[in-house]
Amino acid sequence: MALAACSPAQDWRQLQPEDSGVVLQFPCKPASNARDVTLADARVRLTLHACTAGDEVTYALAVADVADPGRVAPALQALLDSAAGNVGATTRRAMPLAVRGATPNAVTQRVALDGTRGDGEPVQAQVAVFSKGTRVMQATVLGRRLDGEAADTFFGALTTP
Repeated sequence: MALAACSPAQDWRQLQPEDSGVVLQFPCKPASNARDVTLADARVRLTLHACTAGDEVTYALAVADVADPGRVAPALQALLDSAAGNVGATTRRAMPLAVRGATPNAVTQRVALDGTRGDGEPVQAQVAVFSKGTRVMQATVLGRRLDGEAADTFFGALTTP
């Protein structure tokens, strides 16, 4: 973690994006935008906080409130399936995930995905989905080649106070 934190291409900062319910660290200053989307058959407002650091690696947090506890698990699964589909990943490798304060849910997980970008270039992604109450979150690190220590720093700092 010390090497990733000292990298000149990364300027780690702890943030709690407004209305996200999540405290995390980004290695760059994220921009935010929101839009209405359909998630697991429900219309929700999805807010994305994202930035790109170093060798074109994107760090992102997407947050939506599904308003109904019965929609949480399907929404988490939809977020994970969408991430895998976006990179054309055919396999998912499970990785450790512990988000302090998150609501326990069987769908909560972190996975590594290998796929391709729209231009055919290889891409790697690590995606974590978790929830706090009826708020669902997707944390993502995406790039041609991921730095495992930097990804572990990003996912390891996730907290839902």
